[in-house]
Amino acid sequence: MNQKRTILIATTNPGKRAELAEMLDFDIRWLTLADIENFTEIEEDGQTFAENARKKAAQYASQTGHWTIADDSGLSIDALDGQPGIHSARFSGTPQPHTNRSLIDHKNIEKVLQLMQNIEREKRTARFVCALCLASPQEVLAQTQGTLEGLITEKELGSGGFGYDPIFLIPHLNKTVAQLSPAEKNAISHRGNAIRKLKPLLAMLVGSSE
Repeated sequence: MNQKRTILIATTNPGKRAELAEMLDFDIRWLTLADIENFTEIEEDGQTFAENARKKAAQYASQTGHWTIADDSGLSIDALDGQPGIHSARFSGTPQPHTNRSLIDHKNIEKVLQLMQNIEREKRTARFVCALCLASPQEVLAQTQGTLEGLITEKELGSGGFGYDPIFLIPHLNKTVAQLSPAEKNAISHRGNAIRKLKPLLAMLVGSSE
């Protein structure tokens, strides 16, 4: 009997783990960094989402011996010249260790809304970007990227999701991402789009490794 493939998701964020595990519904034992006892945190010093995802996947795979999926994702706002971009998670400053995730999200949102205060609706265009990378301890196996276009709202709307979801409006739905059900979000999200591109690649890799 074949042993179940173990894949590490390079995050401690339970929201990301849930999205990936639900959409990549293979017979896989999923781990996150919260399950790893000793690891050295990888510095995200790349210039792009893709560079950061690649570095994290390769180095966590090398450290742990597990195939690793890493993502780097964030919000790119046209009126702010692409900010917060690769700095999305720490836009309001580098959080202290063990700082509550929702507190960090709220501070980041607050900063965006402040910077966007006097910008009219037509110029509030933005996109979520997600770069995904899958690596083995020896090599990078696959890399994909997905986006989601939208507008920045003037205030927080909805209580679902995480990160900038409450201020990211999907115009044709007239809802923020935080107002969508998990299934609705996965169907259109930047991460969902990147995962959908990764899924057939992972299916081939898992199949060929058995």
